[in-house]
Amino acid sequence: MNRTEALELVKSNVSKENLIKHMLATEAAMKALAERLGGDVEKWGMAGLLHDLDYDQTEHDFPKHGLLSAEILERKGVDTEIVRAVKAHPAHEGFLPESPMDWALYSVDSLTGLIIAAALMHPEKKLKAINTDFVMRRFKEKRFAAGANRDQIKKCSKLGLELEEFVAITLEAMQSISESLGL
Repeated sequence: MNRTEALELVKSNVSKENLIKHMLATEAAMKALAERLGGDVEKWGMAGLLHDLDYDQTEHDFPKHGLLSAEILERKGVDTEIVRAVKAHPAHEGFLPESPMDWALYSVDSLTGLIIAAALMHPEKKLKAINTDFVMRRFKEKRFAAGANRDQIKKCSKLGLELEEFVAITLEAMQSISESLGL
């Protein structure tokens, strides 16, 4: 599956524009993390783009989230490492992240949401108006973007990255596609 086909699959399965933007942000972050960590940039990016493919169908049935996506992707013949990362990103009991790509997707999933929330609370409401320090200050505010699981984000340590570096890599990647994200 190439990126064009993957994006078509996303758009045919995901109805919420903001969720598609989250998936694009995750794709950009995963590519940047792969580049930094010596992973396969296209493969990691594909995992980021496809990771919430089943969200419309599993939004109210979280135990199936990721599993349904994995089934869809397996039927499409998608690379097994990508399928595994997508399946592992919710970290369901009995199927936890293992590989660096798994841990990157698991950790970056919540971080992209926190970064978007940080940009939206800034007076300019633009990704390019914020920096790593700004995001780190928001990270420390427990009530800010409460849905962004800080413990999940901190698992970037499994990649050998300090939290601040992880935030910087992700923020820069998201800033590079800010027009696509509408921020």
